[in-house]
Parts: sequence; structure tokens; C-alpha cells
Amino acid sequence: MEWFNVGRIVNTHGIRGEVRVLSTTDFEDERFEVGNKLAAFKKDDKKPTWVTIESMRRHKNFILLTFEGMNNINLVEHFKEGMLKITKDQMTEDLLEENEFFYHEIIGCTVVSEEGETIGAVIDILQTGANDVWVVKGAKKEHYIPYIEDIVKEIDVDEKKIVIHVMEGLL
Repeated sequence: MEWFNVGRIVNTHGIRGEVRVLSTTDFEDERFEVGNKLAAFKKDDKKPTWVTIESMRRHKNFILLTFEGMNNINLVEHFKEGMLKITKDQMTEDLLEENEFFYHEIIGCTVVSEEGETIGAVIDILQTGANDVWVVKGAKKEHYIPYIEDIVKEIDVDEKKIVIHVMEGLL
């Protein structure tokens, strides 16, 4: 089964079974909605425990979650440093607007110039507030490519290929 990370459980919070989650998804309100089911993976464990979200609230830079039937710190402590994941079936394309993609669709794509020169592969995506910036690992160094219309000309997630316009000073 293919899994996609939506959050990392960094710690517990209080004694009533809350966990402190660092989100790794653009769709926090949808992913962490009360009633949603997530797969909780303990640290270094390959088999998930399915949990249902009972409550969600924001606290500083974290999301605090409780799971149904786990209202005590002793029942959630073993999830500390674990991951929250969803399956491919739980991903819904209707969350995306035109020219938006899931991170897993972009990461791993080969980036080439309009002239056909290979620049590298996308290894990470940075959120800057204004626009995403793709970290592209080239043969000798990393490049930072802003996801803006002037630069990114074509994205083919099926072929894992992105064509960009190389402006002066970009590389």
C-alpha cells in the first residue's frame, strides 16, 4: 500500500490524550477534520494503527489532535515521534485548483530547460508564503526554482517532467 505523510507527531500535550502534530500537508482543515481516519505509525514501525480524529485545535505552530477512545496520555504516548499518513484512496483531487499539484506529484520530477537541458530533480518544496520554491538537485549543486508562471512552463506529472524558462541569474 502506498502511504502519504500528512503530519509528524512531535509530542504529547497535557494528560488528556492530545498529541502535538507538525503538519506536512497543505490541506490541514480537510486532513485533520473531526471524524477523519488516519494511519498512525509509531516511530520505526511499518504497521499502522488506524485512528479517528475526535478533536482538532491549533496551538502556536502545531495542531493538537485527540483520537476517539484515546483520552489519556498513556494511550497516545507510544505515537510520539511517529507519523500520521493517508492512503492514495484518501487523496481527493477536488482539493486542488487549476495548476495545483500534490507534493508527491512534484517531488522526483526531472526539471529541464526549454532548450532540453536537464537541470536536475525536485527533492523538496519550500513554502515561502508568496509562492512555493522547488529545491532541484543538479549534478553539482542545488537550485531554487520559484513556482511562478514566468518560470514554470509545463508540468507533466505522468511523465515526471517539468519544463522551465531559465531566466538570467536563476541557475
